[in-house]
Amino acid sequence: MLDASSPAFAAPLAHASSAGAGSLLRVLIALVLVLAAVLATAWLARRARALGGGRSGELELLAQLPLGPRERAVLVRVGGCELLLGVASGQVRTLHVLSHSVPTGGAVGESAPLSEYGGEAPVQAPSFKTLLRRSLGL
Repeated sequence: MLDASSPAFAAPLAHASSAGAGSLLRVLIALVLVLAAVLATAWLARRARALGGGRSGELELLAQLPLGPRERAVLVRVGGCELLLGVASGQVRTLHVLSHSVPTGGAVGESAPLSEYGGEAPVQAPSFKTLLRRSLGL
């Protein structure tokens, strides 16, 4: 059994240390720093694209019209050609290739200024809505 002359077995004392709380705090600070770096990089990428980094002179968005929750009609100019595109989730279709320039600056049904037609304005320029209906066969 135990005798008084033998040393007693000593179990290590359980210290109430703050090492676990300190390491958790370091991990949380590192996580916050990584998230801040990701958000800052995303913001800079958006800012650089908005300043003209991703803009091309060959492709220009002229107008767009929502047709449903995920569908829209888009009028674009590629070089000297204008296209009416149908854009839905996962697909883009050419609805109509326009042979003349479409005025998009005025209100729907408003005639275009003379400068857009080289001095000879039509009586009534077709609106974007009219072109869309014509291309859809409505």
